[in-house]
Amino acid sequence: MRRVGTLSLLIVVGLSLCLAAADYTMTIGHSQPETSARHRALLFFEEIVEMASEGAIDVEVFPSGQLGTEAEVMESVQLGVVQATEGGKFEVATRTYLLYTLPFLFASPEQALEVMRSGIGDTINQEAKANGYYVPACGIAGGFRQWTNNTRPITCPADMVGLKMRTPGIDSIMRTFDALEANRQSIPYVEVYVALKQGVADGQENPYSNIVQMKFYEVQKYLTVSNYQVHPNPFFINLAWYEALPDELQKIVTYAARVAMIYNDTIWLAEEMDAYDVIAANLEVNVLSDDARVAFAAKVQPVWDYYIDEGTFSQELLDAVLAFIGG
Repeated sequence: MRRVGTLSLLIVVGLSLCLAAADYTMTIGHSQPETSARHRALLFFEEIVEMASEGAIDVEVFPSGQLGTEAEVMESVQLGVVQATEGGKFEVATRTYLLYTLPFLFASPEQALEVMRSGIGDTINQEAKANGYYVPACGIAGGFRQWTNNTRPITCPADMVGLKMRTPGIDSIMRTFDALEANRQSIPYVEVYVALKQGVADGQENPYSNIVQMKFYEVQKYLTVSNYQVHPNPFFINLAWYEALPDELQKIVTYAARVAMIYNDTIWLAEEMDAYDVIAANLEVNVLSDDARVAFAAKVQPVWDYYIDEGTFSQELLDAVLAFIGG
């Protein structure tokens, strides 16, 4: 049980119910450090749930990969060993989440959030039930993802060729770097700092906030402001565990997840420019020109084509997203 802040009390005042004490434990694991927006938002979720349920649900949050890698925790949630996680290998729940990650799709992170919070986003979240996950809310995992490396400034597609770039096990990122002819390296998130320091990888990709949280700027020389991709941040809950809760507790968990996700998105995006300032003070920065962005977008067009041809999502759904954002 954590001490509940004033804001939490205000939020849960209409939700608190006279429930009999029950032994519901909700273990949540994630890979971000304790100082991250994700962890702080999950602690906020914990406060809301424990207060509103009057102790019927005991929430325990484990950061920094304490319960395993992102892929391992996703599997643990699917199996019900762990009850929830955020972010991670989201495509395991439904490959349609990869639509959000198409390179150079969105003009801003806020634009991506509008889609995630729309009826389109709700429909995608519902697909996760087929694989054993309940997703009450989906936000954004930081701002735009950027590139850093130790070899050279990246100003055009040719500069990416041959670079040893660490990539998470997200299909769209791997395909994007393959299209750019980089030499991608699969390294767990919590091991990236050492890999960059030792030269196992030349570079990596992440939003500014992650780069600062994980101190990657200490072991990199160049930042390229590419604004090439965003990641969804779904709140994954084991479906069977959730459905076994009494209706009143289901409502509390769902409500708390949605409120906490808005908090997560707000503080994460607010920290992005402060994080940029830290990086810019330590690395050489270059911003892709408009012409370069056009060249990069053309080079990665096969990634878009692959997902349509494979049937990961339909052309109709992609068109609906493009229409929604005015693309």
